[in-house]
Amino acid sequence: MSTAISPTAYNYKVVRQFAIMTVVWGILGMGLGVFIASQLVWPELNFGLPWTTFGRLRPLHTNLVIFAFGGCALFATSYYVVQRTCQKRLISDGLAAFTFWGWQAVIVGAGISLPLGYTTTKEYAELEWPIAILLAIVWVIYAVVFFGTIAKRKTKHIYVGNWFYGAFILVTAMLHIVNHASLPVTLFKSYSAYAGATDAMIQWWYGHNAVGFFLTTGFLGMMYYFVPKQAERPIYSYRLSIVHFWALITLYIWAGPHHLHYTALPDWAQSLGMAMSIILLAPSWGGMINGMMTLSGAWHKLRTDPILRFLVVSLAFYGMSTFEGPMMAIKTVNSLSHYTDWTIGHVHAGALGWVAMISIGALYHMIPKIFGRAQMHSVGLINTHFWLATIGTVLYIASMWVNGITQGLMWRAINDDGTLTYSFVEALQASHPGYIVRALGGAFFASGMLFMAYNVWRTVRASDPAEAEAAAKIAVVGAH
Repeated sequence: MSTAISPTAYNYKVVRQFAIMTVVWGILGMGLGVFIASQLVWPELNFGLPWTTFGRLRPLHTNLVIFAFGGCALFATSYYVVQRTCQKRLISDGLAAFTFWGWQAVIVGAGISLPLGYTTTKEYAELEWPIAILLAIVWVIYAVVFFGTIAKRKTKHIYVGNWFYGAFILVTAMLHIVNHASLPVTLFKSYSAYAGATDAMIQWWYGHNAVGFFLTTGFLGMMYYFVPKQAERPIYSYRLSIVHFWALITLYIWAGPHHLHYTALPDWAQSLGMAMSIILLAPSWGGMINGMMTLSGAWHKLRTDPILRFLVVSLAFYGMSTFEGPMMAIKTVNSLSHYTDWTIGHVHAGALGWVAMISIGALYHMIPKIFGRAQMHSVGLINTHFWLATIGTVLYIASMWVNGITQGLMWRAINDDGTLTYSFVEALQASHPGYIVRALGGAFFASGMLFMAYNVWRTVRASDPAEAEAAAKIAVVGAH
């Protein structure tokens, strides 16, 4: 009898690279967010320069936090999860490396072009055509690596987290390519291939599904792996996770027109978007409940495990913001909320409370494993980070709710003779205290990322990546 051992280490190098850059871009993107929030309190911070104005830095902030921070978190965790659940190394180290360097190049391109004023003006799709083409190429290669690894898997079953990651990858590619169809005029200027209300509808089909698939479906893939792992419990209901998946991806794609209530978009399209948004509450809460109930029998762990606290509180914010979104899609509510800071509060309930917190929790779980450590350098620092993030998120969204409702009511107030009761400047003055609180909340959240960076640095400095690779080896033992 002889024993044949075939060791296959996972590719943790690309996971480590994306994980570290998630922290780096998080600090830069959130720091810039605090800076532009401060500009709304102290306008002198524009410095009288065109490339430091709010209008140019704000799209840079959204691109940094969504695509740089969020994108790197999704790349890191999806590459980690797909290898471990498929028991298979990524199919190509070279293509995986290309996705890392290509993605960083896209972000650097955004960092240069947006402050210079090169923009398509489309929300979340501001990058001009040369950078958009590079992004599309990187994304297609990402799909090849991810789905190729699944195709070569050693497990019969495809874990549900990979279904969510897979849907996020495919739909994001479709959204990006369709919405970015344009006619280049110069190297840095293009015009959309669509016109008028059609352009608006395609843009918000893209814009809302950037939220629905990039910022929700992808991070649900994260949730379905890291919550059970950290809680050391199986997912509450596997059947519910499958229903959650199919209901979510079927409904979300229709919700975009709720961004265009009371516009030139046909009324039937607005109403369809509203109806689909309301129905969307069901699968969203199904997923949230599935994640929460996974802690059955493990709730006591929240007292001592700040990583699990990050993951569970992110689910609470996911539940809250996916209730708030459908409510704001109702036309009568939207007539008050639209164009106000309430929308900004809603976005950040999802972005800070859900996306950032689940990413941070997943990174804290994953980093020791990919760097060959038993745990993070300091549990106390994770705890500090958790409270800074939670307090910062609550301050941010509460101030924007108050501001938004105040603005909506002031804008619609009219005198007996039909004239407006308040001028726009008076509404702006009423918003000023809220802007101070918002900047403070953002500063709390961003400062937490500095604690994370120090904790990660100390963990990495004491790490042994070779040990992590060795621990990741799969020994296929066959007796002859």
